[in-house]
Amino acid sequence: MEKQTKLDPWLLVPMAGLIVLGLMAIYSATNGTGETALFYRQLAWGIIGIIVVAFVYFNDVRFMRDNAYIFYAIGVFLLIVVLIFGKKIAGQTSWVRIGFFSFQPSEIAKMATILALSRFLSDDETDIRSIPHLLIALGISFIPVILIMLQPDMGTMLTFLPFIALMIIMAGFDVYILMLIFFPFLLMVSGFFNIYFIVGLALVLFAALWIQRKKFQIHQLFIVGSGLAASLFTHRFAGEILKPHQMQRIQTFLDPMSDPQGAGYNALQAKIAISSGGFFGKGFLEGTQTQLRFIPAQWTDFIFCVIAEELGFIGASLLMALYLTLILRLIWAIFSIKNKFVELTLAGFVSLLFIHVVINIGMTIGLIPVIGVPLPFVSYGGSSLLGNMIMVGLALNFVRNKRSLGY
Repeated sequence: MEKQTKLDPWLLVPMAGLIVLGLMAIYSATNGTGETALFYRQLAWGIIGIIVVAFVYFNDVRFMRDNAYIFYAIGVFLLIVVLIFGKKIAGQTSWVRIGFFSFQPSEIAKMATILALSRFLSDDETDIRSIPHLLIALGISFIPVILIMLQPDMGTMLTFLPFIALMIIMAGFDVYILMLIFFPFLLMVSGFFNIYFIVGLALVLFAALWIQRKKFQIHQLFIVGSGLAASLFTHRFAGEILKPHQMQRIQTFLDPMSDPQGAGYNALQAKIAISSGGFFGKGFLEGTQTQLRFIPAQWTDFIFCVIAEELGFIGASLLMALYLTLILRLIWAIFSIKNKFVELTLAGFVSLLFIHVVINIGMTIGLIPVIGVPLPFVSYGGSSLLGNMIMVGLALNFVRNKRSLGY
């Protein structure tokens, strides 16, 4: 039996650093608010996460693959449960309460979907280029997406799309065909923004299709044209399709000053907090925007501004360096472990982690609409923290057993 590799510090240390930064930010954000219990809950979830990571790390490396469909079924079942029994927060029915704890089933569904999709795509008999197998893969992917849309939680739904696309491409599907499938959908979504954004995106997508084939084909024009028609439809009837709070988020993204005391308040205050942090920051527990509570619930979606204000450019750079180290190590593992299930699973984790970081920090600094996506390992939320820790624990297991992953 080949010797197993040791615990990988390039995965473990960045994860631990992000969790510590998150706990510091949550403590500061809730200090003196009467919400200090949130810090201890997050700490409790972190301790539970360490136990679960240890279980995943020392478990049989085949366990997650063999039971991937069971985990997926549990994730889908919980998404159905939340639609029936979940509690509504900020216009979304995304949470289930059990005793003293609330958890978000969509966080479990993300990991479960990645595992189930990896299992299906890595099977020897699966040919993703065949229509039946492609439909099965899309079915596995979009059943949880549809259930999440019904909550409605558009932010979480959007985080599914990158890992679905990347995993299907890595399984051998033609990138060009996937572009034909996704581009009309992207154009339809663009209809919720202004007409200039719609036209600009249509031109970019048409250019991407043309470059992929290096010549004009009539179906390219048809695909972009049908998507453009769908986007104009959604643009015209956006008020009937989206919930009021979703429309507000888009409007304040386009013009934060249109409602500076209402929907645009958080985004404006977050920018003030980040810019006021300077190079070294104002010091732990010394941030004026943070300690004077200018940003409500700043321990969740807007936690990045707490770190940037109190720890400054140095602290924000450290945060980004930890994410970069973790992402690069996961990418290294993808190319180091020659096992299709492992490659697809880690690719799903990388894309999920990356899109969360981009969306969260992007909406905090005003580059992306506020859509309620947490910052991995940092934002308050036990289900999000636990789900991300399990993903890293599984990656640690893969790296530990990389010499024997030839099954």
